[in-house]
Amino acid sequence: MKNKLFYILLFFSVTSLFAQKLDTLSVKQEEGLIIKDTLIKNEDYNPLAPAKAAFYSAVLPGLGQANNKKYWKIPIIYVGIGASIYFFVQNDQDYDNFRNAYKRRLAGFTDDQYWGDGTTPIISSDRLVDAQKTAKRNKDTSIAVAVVFYLLNIIDANVDAHLRQFNVNDDLSFEPVFNINPINAKANYSLSLKYRLK
Repeated sequence: MKNKLFYILLFFSVTSLFAQKLDTLSVKQEEGLIIKDTLIKNEDYNPLAPAKAAFYSAVLPGLGQANNKKYWKIPIIYVGIGASIYFFVQNDQDYDNFRNAYKRRLAGFTDDQYWGDGTTPIISSDRLVDAQKTAKRNKDTSIAVAVVFYLLNIIDANVDAHLRQFNVNDDLSFEPVFNINPINAKANYSLSLKYRLK
């Protein structure tokens, strides 16, 4: 028993000695030869560009789009914000007119613009209350739409500045792939999207 144990230990120790080999890898350095790294460096990449564009758009709507050279978006922003402000002012004036007419009717006057020429009003007092509620709701909606256009202006400038920094290459391919599974020898069907750097 002792001899078998001795032979087994001797076998493993000799085997481990033969398994050790010296490293024979040598690196040759040639002068004047520069090997380029596989990482593509983009000199146009600026990590602060999205924040800068968002800040510009927050200060003055459309300035971030001008910074991103997307000038066609600036009129859309100003039309959206301007139309919202226009409808806010219009609904505010309507609200004030309806409210003043209703107050005058409560005071007993019959000379408001919604009374008309006869003895009965063209627009009743209950309808003036409904018109005030509608005008107030439209004012609030106009403010909300203006704020949404302002926020979308900032988000668009930020996202557009992010997307401008991606290197989009036309060398993309989408092709079917047919492989055989080596374990069970069945066919595998798939689609492959390949991207090749120039």
